[in-house]
Amino acid sequence: MPDWTYHPLRGIAAALLGTGRSRRVALRTLAAVGSWPGGGRLVSWGFGHRHPSAALAGEVAGVPVGNRLGAVVPPDVARDAIRALPLLGAGVVEVAPVGLADVGVVRAAAAGRRVPVVVRATERAVADVLSPHVDAVRVGAGPDVVHLTSASPARAAALLADPATAVLVTPDVLVQAGPGFFARVVEAVTPTGPAPSVRDVGRDPRRWPAWWWGTLLGLGMVVAGLGAAAITLGPVLLWYDRGYLGADVDRLHGINHHLVRFLQHDRITMAGTMVAIGVLYAGLAAGGLRTGRPWAREALLVSGWIGFPTLLYFLGVGFVEPLHTLAVVVLFPMFVAATRRRPGGPRWTVRPDGPERERRRALVGQLLLVCTGSGLFVGGVVVSAVGLSDVFVAGDLEFLRTGPEALHAANPRLPGFVAHDRAGFGGALMAAAAAITLLGAWGWRRGEAWVWWSLALAAAAGFLPALVVHGVIGYTDAGHLAPVFAGLGLTATALVLARPYLCARPAEVRVAAPLP
Repeated sequence: MPDWTYHPLRGIAAALLGTGRSRRVALRTLAAVGSWPGGGRLVSWGFGHRHPSAALAGEVAGVPVGNRLGAVVPPDVARDAIRALPLLGAGVVEVAPVGLADVGVVRAAAAGRRVPVVVRATERAVADVLSPHVDAVRVGAGPDVVHLTSASPARAAALLADPATAVLVTPDVLVQAGPGFFARVVEAVTPTGPAPSVRDVGRDPRRWPAWWWGTLLGLGMVVAGLGAAAITLGPVLLWYDRGYLGADVDRLHGINHHLVRFLQHDRITMAGTMVAIGVLYAGLAAGGLRTGRPWAREALLVSGWIGFPTLLYFLGVGFVEPLHTLAVVVLFPMFVAATRRRPGGPRWTVRPDGPERERRRALVGQLLLVCTGSGLFVGGVVVSAVGLSDVFVAGDLEFLRTGPEALHAANPRLPGFVAHDRAGFGGALMAAAAAITLLGAWGWRRGEAWVWWSLALAAAAGFLPALVVHGVIGYTDAGHLAPVFAGLGLTATALVLARPYLCARPAEVRVAAPLP
């Protein structure tokens, strides 16, 4: 759940539009997206909103609510706030202060609301007019409501520990903390318990928890990637490769003395991406699924359902690789076992955000990482499209010093063979990018060092082999390597900025007590 929609970009937006106008633009954008078919689900899902704990149910102004955590907004932004904030996790919206001049605006704003709307009126006449159109109207502040003026999930959780109290977030808090604040408070108030022991699970694989299977899936991907790298650095072609091409390595050298190195560069890059996926999956399993975080399962689901179906690319290129198929046959059941059930009960530890400067630097890092992951996903789409169509880009042909017609004439199956590697790499890159983006968007928590290490090791596995192999074979086209350098630079910057926040030691943070 990225916290950077309002901050750190709020400084730029405020400078260009003014603080009030930038807030209205953000609310209006979220409200507009939420009004599209499926847009509400997209916003809620994208910002990590989950169903709140049952402990948050109660009443506000005599109105039953499923979530006592909400927001208080002025009438001039009520329409957009009532449509946007529930998507981010607000369980109730209070509009205040409302005078007779605001009645028409508030009445229109409350139509089609997703959560209860309470009006705090300046005079009794407002209540008489608005009561039929909102859930509750009262004059003056109610004793059951606290307006939170600090961006502290721990403070909000402490207040919500009283089942008779509702906490309403002011616009200033949203500016400081961003829309992910709601979900972080929900985590803070969710009762947690200990993880089941190995003795409780037993040796029966049917009873193994999902995170065990997820970890095995990740390790399996790492082994598959390392195996692919070993083959590439050794024989290059296996028996089925030689059988499909009707040629061995020497024959390929005879066709074009750059061709074998070109194949190695494609396959080493693919192998590094496979290892990166494995690291990310193992991190999501051992760090996320193990502690019962539902977003970790969803990140695995999204990435896996992008990556595994790319096996069907062989329908477009005409080459079925036995080891690739075997890897999918072995790993896909692990993926299903890791994701078919929702994670167990919450077992996470909630910590305060720590020093404000540290938190802000981490939010900048989060923004950079999510942008990097999104860019890598676009790159994966492009690489897949090229692999399934033209196969080669201009830089490839310049390195090979030949054209696609000459390669086809030398061996008609050669373009399809290269296309399999190229398209497969595109699919793997999309799967890795999805995991990076969602882990960066949803996993940013103080003290969650596993997030930092998962991303750092995945970046090393994905970027460094690609750079090394390009340098070794002499494929150093600046345009071709620019995305790799950009991705590595942005990721490194993001991780440097976020390290003090994500890797804070337990002694440096105070654990927030969950609700009883």
